Amino acid sequence: MASIPDFLDRRLGFAAARRSRVMSDGSPQHDGTRFRNVRPRPAEGLAKSLGIIWNMLFRKPRGTVPAGTLPVHALSRAALEAAPDRSLYRLGHSTLLLKLRGEYWLTDPVFGERASPFKRMGPKRFHAPPIALADLPPLRGVILSHDHYDHLDRETVLALAATTGVFLTPLGVGDRLIEWGIDAAKVRQLDWWQSANVEGITFTATPAQHFSGRSLFDGNSTLWASWVLADDDLRVFFSGDTGYFDGFREIGERLGPFDVTLIETGAYDPQWPYVHMQPEETVQAHVDLRGRWLVPIHNGTFDLAMHRWQEPFERVTGLSLARGVALATPRMGERLDLAAPHRGERWWREVASEAEAVAARARGWPCRGEEGGANS
Repeated sequence: MASIPDFLDRRLGFAAARRSRVMSDGSPQHDGTRFRNVRPRPAEGLAKSLGIIWNMLFRKPRGTVPAGTLPVHALSRAALEAAPDRSLYRLGHSTLLLKLRGEYWLTDPVFGERASPFKRMGPKRFHAPPIALADLPPLRGVILSHDHYDHLDRETVLALAATTGVFLTPLGVGDRLIEWGIDAAKVRQLDWWQSANVEGITFTATPAQHFSGRSLFDGNSTLWASWVLADDDLRVFFSGDTGYFDGFREIGERLGPFDVTLIETGAYDPQWPYVHMQPEETVQAHVDLRGRWLVPIHNGTFDLAMHRWQEPFERVTGLSLARGVALATPRMGERLDLAAPHRGERWWREVASEAEAVAARARGWPCRGEEGGANS
């Protein structure tokens, strides 16, 4: 991380304006000043924004951070090299490692201790990454959904630069990487519905309902996106961050059906419905996409909302069972076969305190050792 955090460096205001101006030509997502959603996000207003900040800082309920140690399956380079193609590993939050055609792809890489511009302040990891950054094999590519701190960590990206072949980004995010020192020849920036083919695998940037920015001066100066990966007969959807919108149905119609959907389920709240989905919407998005297996991501690593840390897993499990959706919940570091996923275990219950167990029962959720649920 730079000695001066991004949001304190006023020069980024000028850099943001330059990124936005350069990227605006020909993009329907740009209004001439900033990037925008298909469905405009209502203005929050200063009072609501300050209220959200106040609640996050001083009115956090208990249970937003695990009471114990999360079970993490440790990985090694040897294990990755021995794994078959079409393997997927959750490394934390929305950082996913995929092995395709003998090479490795990483989404939204965050290996830092905090999702923050500060080293000693901000949301801290619940668990260490299953594999150290230095132990990762060389990457064929990195796929970025947007530039928020919990999806794009500057130190991580710079550490990966020398051993990564290509960085696939939405418009403007690649310019940010180049400003940081990433070789421009390695950066490929896409607008929504544009595709890049890398050694037979097609990557398509698809719409999302979100926003961008890393400072007080660069809001929406870069684009945000979901991604579709097509490897012969395999189709994978990666949501990045998004609220629920009609775009899921269009993506499913144009590029689906999907073998696996990797969809955000966490850091949601009624206060920000336009940028993060409730679990009910996650399941509906999966259905809209015509997905076969749903893997909930954007959870289990950082405290970014007001809900209990394990709530996203519990809610999406019950909802998936009710709607007949096949749900996979691998541990961090556990291998998932993209061609033949397994359901996984309710690993989050292994760290539930008695108080959390009581609260879960009060909500009608079965606890560790009890019967019921989609993953029984």
